[in-house]
Amino acid sequence: MKALILSGGKGTRLRPLTYTGAKQLVPVANKPILWYGIEAIAKAGITDIGIIISPETGEEIKTVTGNGENFGAQITYILQSEPLGLAHAVKTAADFLQTSPFVMYLGDNLIQDDLEQFLDHFQAKSLDSLILLRRVPNPSAFGVATVDDQGKVLALVEKPEHPPSNLALVGLYFFAPTIHQAIANIEPSARGELEITDAIQYLISHGYGVESLQLEGWWLDTGKKDDLLAANQIILDSLVEKNIQGTVDEQSKISGRVTIGPHSQIINSVIRGPVAIGSNCHLENCFIGPYSSIADGVKIRDADLEHSVVLQGASIVAIQQRIVDSVIGKNAKIFPAPCRPQALRFLIGNDSQVELIGPSSYPQD
Repeated sequence: MKALILSGGKGTRLRPLTYTGAKQLVPVANKPILWYGIEAIAKAGITDIGIIISPETGEEIKTVTGNGENFGAQITYILQSEPLGLAHAVKTAADFLQTSPFVMYLGDNLIQDDLEQFLDHFQAKSLDSLILLRRVPNPSAFGVATVDDQGKVLALVEKPEHPPSNLALVGLYFFAPTIHQAIANIEPSARGELEITDAIQYLISHGYGVESLQLEGWWLDTGKKDDLLAANQIILDSLVEKNIQGTVDEQSKISGRVTIGPHSQIINSVIRGPVAIGSNCHLENCFIGPYSSIADGVKIRDADLEHSVVLQGASIVAIQQRIVDSVIGKNAKIFPAPCRPQALRFLIGNDSQVELIGPSSYPQD
């Protein structure tokens, strides 16, 4: 059994962050999104992992993630020259997959359920495909399945205008080698992509065994800012335990589940968990509210922050208004403002600088 993780694409929904980096490496609770999938796959006992990468971000993913040794796995990187669909990614990985069954995992998805139960079902029933489903309020944004009472898949359609059900395909699939035959017999869709839903539909139409299971735990697609913040909140709620390795002075107050990495300094600040703070950070005269993740090397002084993600090396100094619901990129800098709105919301890309100005700073007529 092998695994194929899709970590290509252009990440247009998370721009400007993804102009300069891979969306799958954006951290949730200070860990790259991609790593959660690798860990889940390795935990299920699948250690031969192929990762689809793009020309734009592939080298960054390889550098950050490595050869798989840290995950107890072996990683092979596979270049997909253009994002031409999920089925095209499988086709691109044919030499790696060969005749092995495999699990396909979308690298910007987070799934709470353990994969072992799904793998056991797929293998025990010798299926050609097992798909995972979740009921959603907006099925037209997803691939949608129609199933019978036993979970047998009757039909699939990609992003339908009039969905036949509210059962969306989750970014996790199990396939037998027969999927390669199916992909060889489909044509690009109207958007110019080889759709994995069309390949699975081919299996269904030709009498192959395709079943579904519904997820019981949460499923998070982190492709947009608000989705990323929701994922950060859920992961912090689920996984963070109190663990303080840095230094906290006597004037600071820390409550709830807060992690603080080595060599970080907390001075005259209030931190209310769940919060994750990386290593080599300097926080002074701050309030850090719940559901915030602060990566390594961040400096925050004279500022309030909550329900936000701050990436490595960012600097937030002397901001009088509370920052909420924000994603602040690597090495970004935010400067003070003379105006005083109630709150500030940001999605700031890597290496940016933002200087806030008030009405008094504008030229007068």
